Amino acid sequence: MNILPSRGNVSLFDELFRDFTPGFFIKPLHGDPLPSQIKIDVKESETQFIVHADIPGVSKDDIHVEVDGPLVTIKAEVRQTDSERKDERQLRTERFYGAVSRSFQLPAEIERNAASAKYENGVLSLTLPKKQGSQGGQRLRIE
Repeated sequence: MNILPSRGNVSLFDELFRDFTPGFFIKPLHGDPLPSQIKIDVKESETQFIVHADIPGVSKDDIHVEVDGPLVTIKAEVRQTDSERKDERQLRTERFYGAVSRSFQLPAEIERNAASAKYENGVLSLTLPKKQGSQGGQRLRIE
C-alpha cells in the first residue's frame, strides 16, 4: 500500500522530482539492449522468398545468417567500446549493445547455394530461392 497521496497515476513524490531540470540526475549509463526481436518482412514469388530485416547500428561483419532447409536464422551482435578521453567524461550512452537472433520457417526449402544476403542502411535483404530436397545448414556471406 502506498501511503503517499496521489493524483491519478502520479504521486506527489513523482511530481516533486519531475520539477527538477531534465538531466539533473543523469548518471553514466551503458546503453540499452538491442530490441528483443528482429523485425522482418517476408515476400514470396513462385521461385523465391525475399526477406527484409531491420538491424540498425550493426556492422555487416556482426550479422550471421544461416539457412537449413526451410529454417532461416538471423543473428546480430553490437559491441560497445568504452572510449574516454582525459578532458571529457561520458554522461549518457543510449546506443544499442548486445546480441539478438530470430529464427523463422518458410513454407518451402531454400536452395542455399543460390541464396544471397545484402546489408544496406540498417536493412538486411535476403534473396532465398526455393528448392526441392534437403541439405544441412549453411552460413551466408553478406555483401
